[in-house]
Amino acid sequence: MSRVIITGATGGAVNRLEINDLVKDEKFFSLYVQALQRMYTSTTQSDFQSFFQVGGIHGLPNTPWDGAVGSKPWNPNTQWGGYCTHGSVLFPTWHRPYVMLYEQILQKHAVDIAATYTVNQDSWKTAAANLRQPYWDWAANAVPPAEVISLTKVTITGPNGTRISVDNPLYHYRFHPIDPSFYRPFNQWQTTLRQPNSTRPTATDNVSRLRSVLSSAQEDITMSTYSMLTRVHTWSAFSSHTVGDGGSSSNSLEAVHDGIHVSVGGNGHMSDPAVAAFDPIFFLHHCNVDRMLSIWSALNPGVWVAKGDSQDGSFTMAAEIPVDATTPLTPFWNAQDSFWISSTTQDTTKLGYTYPEFNGLDMGDADAVKTAIGNIINRLYGSAVFGTFATASAPESTTATSSSVSAGIAAFAAPVQFAASLPHVESAEKKAADEKPLTPPTFYWKHKSDSSEGHSNNPGHGILPPNQGMHDWAARIHFKKYELGTSFSVLIFLGAVPENTDDWLVSPNFVGAHHAFVNSNAGACENCRNQSNVVGEGFVHLNRAIVRLSGLQSLDPDAVVPYLTKELNWRVLKSNGEHAELSSLEVCVLGAPLTYPPGAMFPVAGTPHLYGSITHGRSGGSHSA
Repeated sequence: MSRVIITGATGGAVNRLEINDLVKDEKFFSLYVQALQRMYTSTTQSDFQSFFQVGGIHGLPNTPWDGAVGSKPWNPNTQWGGYCTHGSVLFPTWHRPYVMLYEQILQKHAVDIAATYTVNQDSWKTAAANLRQPYWDWAANAVPPAEVISLTKVTITGPNGTRISVDNPLYHYRFHPIDPSFYRPFNQWQTTLRQPNSTRPTATDNVSRLRSVLSSAQEDITMSTYSMLTRVHTWSAFSSHTVGDGGSSSNSLEAVHDGIHVSVGGNGHMSDPAVAAFDPIFFLHHCNVDRMLSIWSALNPGVWVAKGDSQDGSFTMAAEIPVDATTPLTPFWNAQDSFWISSTTQDTTKLGYTYPEFNGLDMGDADAVKTAIGNIINRLYGSAVFGTFATASAPESTTATSSSVSAGIAAFAAPVQFAASLPHVESAEKKAADEKPLTPPTFYWKHKSDSSEGHSNNPGHGILPPNQGMHDWAARIHFKKYELGTSFSVLIFLGAVPENTDDWLVSPNFVGAHHAFVNSNAGACENCRNQSNVVGEGFVHLNRAIVRLSGLQSLDPDAVVPYLTKELNWRVLKSNGEHAELSSLEVCVLGAPLTYPPGAMFPVAGTPHLYGSITHGRSGGSHSA
């Protein structure tokens, strides 16, 4: 039997583009839309290269993909039924060949489509050769463009050169037919749905709520992403949401990823790992997860997959067995008789793609790459970490170019600019390989009620040298992942919590959440019960919300501890919108001094201190005072 060998896209290491950029490119977008539609409909759902079969690798229908089976038959009583490796140190690397497979099939369709163009065919063929799966940078733009979430029709250029309106394949995937393995409510819905307005067969997307929920989550997503990229330095802490990463107060890549799934899905497909990959937004999301892996790896050269265990297991892998960089990433064949392994997925230039952040960099110079990528991350996401702190003045520097210093200061000084206003990598960043780490700016406190531009004589402002007066505050959340038998979120608030659960995720007092991304058919998933004691860990960063909501003049413990003791609240929200109680829940507050040592590229958090008294004695609060 001939296998589908995953090679990735052909034609060299070409940029994967952010989705907001790709939709503006006439040729790329036209080819992408048509290629995705062909992937949907050009064959039956039983074809291994159909969209349904590729989506089904992740979870349902719990059947072999292209002959990939384990050494022992799959045991539904002890193993997760999909191939995905959630909760494991393999989480980031398993999804890399997964997106490569998807990209490979899309490019093949695009090449075939380009050959049918009768106008400027050579340019269309070139575009097809350079087409790669786009990513959705949720850390900068939590609300995707209309071409992804609201337009049922899009306008593209057809093979004869005219503009035509076609069905938008990014909006939904239509099952043909619904697979018998699906359970309620998914066995009632002919298409994938996001934040559906009911569980009835007639349910539709609630696009306005989707926009509101994602927009409200933006601050939390950006801060979590920046903290993960700049403060997490071990593979175990970076790769999965399992407790035991050495005491950091930053989320893992998987924890950030989980939140996107739950926020997009609501009670729809993206919130359930068994069916999430049937939503086309899944691959936009996971392409960005892969981009985050590339960026983090550049910031932590030489750090790669550490030893761990398989957690819930998979269709081919028993639960809780040892795994490492040589564990086969099933079902992704790299030859007729072998699979990809994590150690062969490090260099994306050998896998057919790269990301714009790496353009023009000498990848053989790890230190220069680390500096360049660090400066880019400060520009893209750095302003979120300090709330409304701003710079008193541009420091003189001999360690960075003036443009680098200005851009770095701007990242921390300006209010956070989300959505399309937050730029992606421009030509200046492409030259950043020669830059050295940014000299730390001097921060001053700007009171939330003060709108003046000046600060030197304003009593609402105070000069804060780089190594004084800064504290990093985070809510640490622990819970048993499978306690509720469905996806759920622990929501953190500063101030009153609305009575109506529909208002929780969009409340001005909502700060952020830690999410459990869980199979909602737990009754038919014995391994969920077998793994009932698995504890997930996540963090919600509080600094910016404290600045926005408190009116405090300082982030020092003497000011913050009394405020949080009075105002910090939390609620548990199931993916169907219902309030829930969680007996395993523990919400604690960690505070750590934050410094900016000379020559440092990023703020450095000291050892976190547990302020148990803030939540101790309350249901779900700290176990110790």
